[in-house]
Amino acid sequence: MTGTGAKAAVVWLASVAPDPEACRQEWERDPRGIALLPAGKRWDVLIVPGELGYPTLDVITRLVDRPGPVLADFGDARMGFFVPPGTAARWVGTGIRGVGRGAWIVVPRPGSTVGGVRWLIPPDGSGVLTDATLLELALHEAAAARGSRGGD
Repeated sequence: MTGTGAKAAVVWLASVAPDPEACRQEWERDPRGIALLPAGKRWDVLIVPGELGYPTLDVITRLVDRPGPVLADFGDARMGFFVPPGTAARWVGTGIRGVGRGAWIVVPRPGSTVGGVRWLIPPDGSGVLTDATLLELALHEAAAARGSRGGD
């Protein structure tokens, strides 16, 4: 991601920071940098084990043209799906951690390719998020497919 899309994504993400301008400036100084941003304002994040997250993302990308942003951690052990605010407080699911109001998350600069956390689907600045109902259905489909294969 480069140009206008990355700039819009930086503005959108930084808008939740306690000091959005300082966050944007830090990312400009170090484009490989990360920021610690509060969840629960513009988005929550549902953290899914990587072995379930990747097949879930495959299901979602078959169903919608533009899913919400998705992060992966170093080693792909976990993936974070950006969902509407308030989702984490209502989510009930074994092995899935909700990050919402009152919690913070490590977020790399959009377009960054260095570091332990990276974007699988970067934000585009428009505010598009993954619909929680769609995510739940995709998780069920991915889990069922894994179960029918014996869990790999």
